[in-house]
Amino acid sequence: MNVQIFIPCFMDQLYPNTALNMVRVLQKLGCEVSYNNNQTCCGQPAYNAGYRAEAKEVCTKLINDFNGTDFIITPSASCAGFIKNYYSTLFDNSSYHNQVKNLQSRVIEFSDFIVNYLKVIDIGATLNAIATYHSSCASLREYVVGDAPLQLLQAVQGLQLEELPNAETCCGFGGTFAVKFEGISTAMAEQKVDDALTTKATVIISTDISCLMHIQGYATGKNRELNTMHLADVLVSGW
Repeated sequence: MNVQIFIPCFMDQLYPNTALNMVRVLQKLGCEVSYNNNQTCCGQPAYNAGYRAEAKEVCTKLINDFNGTDFIITPSASCAGFIKNYYSTLFDNSSYHNQVKNLQSRVIEFSDFIVNYLKVIDIGATLNAIATYHSSCASLREYVVGDAPLQLLQAVQGLQLEELPNAETCCGFGGTFAVKFEGISTAMAEQKVDDALTTKATVIISTDISCLMHIQGYATGKNRELNTMHLADVLVSGW
């Protein structure tokens, strides 16, 4: 299967190895992966900050960059959810209407693609650790990933997966929310880290790197013994 990949801004700039690990997983599962070097951002930061005209400009570029028929796989429920739910508000009754509908049908979150499209659960990964899974707000409410990440994690040899208390609460990042409301954002990260540590986990796993960056920043700053891993990083462990 030929697929394209869309890499989120945070991952491109700060966690490129996670993007490469997603490619490794897709290639192991028989996909021919292509990457458009012209890709930039999905437009979500500008849109959420209220800069609709600027967001539309960025979104238009993405539409043109990913014109075609291949599935577009992204390791971010946040970006995928934004494209699927909010591009229509920017482009309805425009010349891009049909292209947007086409794009939305082809954008698929990484774990969803593996479990529900490729019909694979066991990637052959091994990770000897106690871990817990953080469902990002986007994966719960925007893209609605479901239990695909958990199915993949449950198949990882040596991984003891513990349920995270208050799993449906936000980690506190929320993009510019973390900047505008630092105190609230930090308190939410503290609660998320405390909840994870009650499970005796040493690793917290998620499908959104922005959440993990926020959680890891708090844990490291407070010397809490908790590490973060994106699902893609877990799935290449032990190869």
